[in-house]
Amino acid sequence: MGTWDTGPFDNDTAADFANALDEAEPEAREALIRGVLIRTIDATGYLAEAEEAVAAAALIAAQCPGGEPVDMSYGPETPMPVFLPSDLRALADEALARIVGDEEGPASNWVDPEDWKQWRAILTRLRAVLAPPPPSIALFDVQP
Repeated sequence: MGTWDTGPFDNDTAADFANALDEAEPEAREALIRGVLIRTIDATGYLAEAEEAVAAAALIAAQCPGGEPVDMSYGPETPMPVFLPSDLRALADEALARIVGDEEGPASNWVDPEDWKQWRAILTRLRAVLAPPPPSIALFDVQP
């Protein structure tokens, strides 16, 4: 894996995924993103598409309240469609949980412990944005 920084698109694999998204028809982009997330969640053994799943999660998180824009230097150059299905947020969060929990996967690729900590912090921020807000339920109305 050619990695030059800790951002979601700062490696060769994620940059290639961005290129694939750019080359896809706009209506096919959501399916590409959904597919990589589902394959990461369902993978047994080595998470072959972890870098793409992190990039996909970053694209979804960018459209959520509190989400940060994706670095367009290495991310897709074309605008992404609005990702309407709320299940994409849950899929992205689940894929990131799987990646973070894989001790022998992408987390083990970092040579410098500080880079690993920064990368893990990025995944934690993405998960915080992707997690659906807790439902707000009024328990009861208190009158003085």
